[in-house]
Amino acid sequence: MSKVEVGKKYVISKKIDAFFIDLYNVYTFILRFFREAFSAPFEFKEIINQCYLVGYKSLALISLTGFITGIVFTKQSRPSLANFGATSWLPSLISIAIVKALAPLVTSLIAAGKVGSNMGAELGSMKVTEQIDAMEVSATNPFKYLVVTRITAVTIMIPILVLYTGFVGMMGSYLNIHKTELTSFVAFFKSAFANITFLDIYASIFKAICYGFTIGVAGCYQGYHAENGTQGVGKAANTAVVISMFLIFVEEMVIVQFVNAIR
Repeated sequence: MSKVEVGKKYVISKKIDAFFIDLYNVYTFILRFFREAFSAPFEFKEIINQCYLVGYKSLALISLTGFITGIVFTKQSRPSLANFGATSWLPSLISIAIVKALAPLVTSLIAAGKVGSNMGAELGSMKVTEQIDAMEVSATNPFKYLVVTRITAVTIMIPILVLYTGFVGMMGSYLNIHKTELTSFVAFFKSAFANITFLDIYASIFKAICYGFTIGVAGCYQGYHAENGTQGVGKAANTAVVISMFLIFVEEMVIVQFVNAIR
């Protein structure tokens, strides 16, 4: 066996080892979060502050995106339904698409890009400038104050933002349908929610909770373990976004299969 082949196998082995070590580190990170989250003292003030930053600061972007999503999806769906003479089903189609998939996905992907990257960069800069080490020296638990509060805030706020995005998207769809077909507000929403069950709503909220927790863990883990100066901060922010978006799609596939199995 040549030295080149040995070198390639060594590199592959190192990458596999690093992958499983990262999995173990994430596992211990999540376990530590649950241990710290349910033990005193509780940082309620910081959790509320993070909820404000995650929720209120994201309202403008999510409002615009949700509204445009409702309008665009309605415009794209109308010609297809018109070919079958089924434009009366348009409100039901829009509501099913928004409630079941679009609202959780759109909100979570925006939050992953905005909130996840911010957490990775913020905690990463604190890590490389040794502010986290300074907090430990001053008898403050940096994990509870920085990580637990952020993950908790994202997990709480994403479901609320998903409900808000669904409402805004439905309003965008209603305005488009009302402009074209003069459908009344009551008739639109009566038709829209005729085929929506509580299971669909519960599934969307459950998705949002999973997505929020994933975004929080990805952003905080990457930032909390950042290294190599400013380059590490940028890498932490970028990696947090990529990993959280990838996991969101994986979780979407798994949850959809589970909900369809119990329906």
